[in-house]
Amino acid sequence: MARSMSKDELLSLVRKGARSMSWQEKLRLTVLLSLPAMVAQISSVAMQIIDAAMLGHLGTLESATVGLVSTTIWMFGGLCSAFATGFAVQVAHRVGAEDGEGARNIVRQGMVACLGFGLMIMCIGLAIAPMLPHWLGAEKALCKGASEYFSIVAIAFPVLEMNMLAAASLRCSGNIKVPSFLNALMCVLDMLFNYVFIFGLNMGTKGAAVGTLVAYIITMVLMMYYLTMKDERLRFALDAAATGAWSMLTFLPKKETLKSVLRIGSPIGLERGVMCGAQIAITRIIAPLGSVAIAANTFGINIESLCYMPGYGISEATTTMVGQSAGAGRKDLMRSFAWISMALGMSVMALMGLLMAVFAPEMMSIVTNDRNVIDLGAEVLRIEAWAEPMFAASIVAYGAFVGSGNTLIPSVLNLGSIWIVRLTLATILAPTMGLRGVWIAMCIELCWRGLVFIIRLMGRSWTKESVSEVKEELKG
Repeated sequence: MARSMSKDELLSLVRKGARSMSWQEKLRLTVLLSLPAMVAQISSVAMQIIDAAMLGHLGTLESATVGLVSTTIWMFGGLCSAFATGFAVQVAHRVGAEDGEGARNIVRQGMVACLGFGLMIMCIGLAIAPMLPHWLGAEKALCKGASEYFSIVAIAFPVLEMNMLAAASLRCSGNIKVPSFLNALMCVLDMLFNYVFIFGLNMGTKGAAVGTLVAYIITMVLMMYYLTMKDERLRFALDAAATGAWSMLTFLPKKETLKSVLRIGSPIGLERGVMCGAQIAITRIIAPLGSVAIAANTFGINIESLCYMPGYGISEATTTMVGQSAGAGRKDLMRSFAWISMALGMSVMALMGLLMAVFAPEMMSIVTNDRNVIDLGAEVLRIEAWAEPMFAASIVAYGAFVGSGNTLIPSVLNLGSIWIVRLTLATILAPTMGLRGVWIAMCIELCWRGLVFIIRLMGRSWTKESVSEVKEELKG
């Protein structure tokens, strides 16, 4: 029996093109890259659920306090992720083109640029924190606690940005296991520190934010250490060994690099910012429905994350495979990996959706003991379960487009879907159906979005445009 090839051997076939890959080899590579990323994503969701459970057992008011600003936190986190992605995709392209020195130079430039961006986002967050709950239309009892919680989280944005850069760069180079392990470790640390600060030091919701901040810092230090000192392809000592030294000037972001970051990251950042803006608008729709609806919505989103986070893990693997294929100029592999990954993602999320529908009340009871919140949350989760396969299609296809560097049209499709379909339907249905109407709107919109992304993936223009743009990027 022939020996199964390792992940690194399969990626070498992508980069060097020594021979064509069979569909079994493509599937094996997809699974090998996806599994660690899926575990990390599920661990992250488990962290959020346990955090929610800790707060939920403090009371519904505390849960609603955090839930009120959670969408805004996601918006800022999305902006940080988009900026880091602009550098990480360039790393994938250079690794695919067998340009290790170029990949390491991109990482060094990203470290300086991402630190500056993270500090800027932190300042904006601290500036808006006192007004944010009032802008969201919250009842007075929630405002002070929500502002304090958001302020502490804002301090973590530079740390989060650097962690995202390191993790994404490692993934795009083909190293999925280390960032997945460290992100899983971050979840464990977050749970430990949150317990200490929430209950041990009796800090309540502020303790949850402080615990998360400490976990971010420890993980970021470990992630950066491995990236710069230990990774097989990206450690900086490789350049010192080749040239005797590397200049500090290589840390200064170059015009060509930033231009590519803007081309890749700007549509993602705009999309995530505006999409979260839509989520904030939906939060304003939900806020007048009361603390039970806010808490049920927050817990429901946390529980649903168990379904779609495996899809995001597969999407991360797809970004790596498509990105390296683009760097190697292999349009055939870009399309194959996109479709194989989408089929895997839809299968996994369909199964997760079924489990969520069956065990929705039990899942809700983990995070709260409020019977009204459990009943409402279980009902909306069963509505959402129908959308999971098509949601997977949009998540994985988007990962493929990110890896190709072709992000503008997919970002526009996402924006149009959530603003035109979801927000319009939520506005119409919420007054008569309450939170159920908001989640019905979400279910319909996710199914529509998946269909649109499948149609986009069926076209061939995205691979042609990508290979042409990557060639220009590598020349620069």
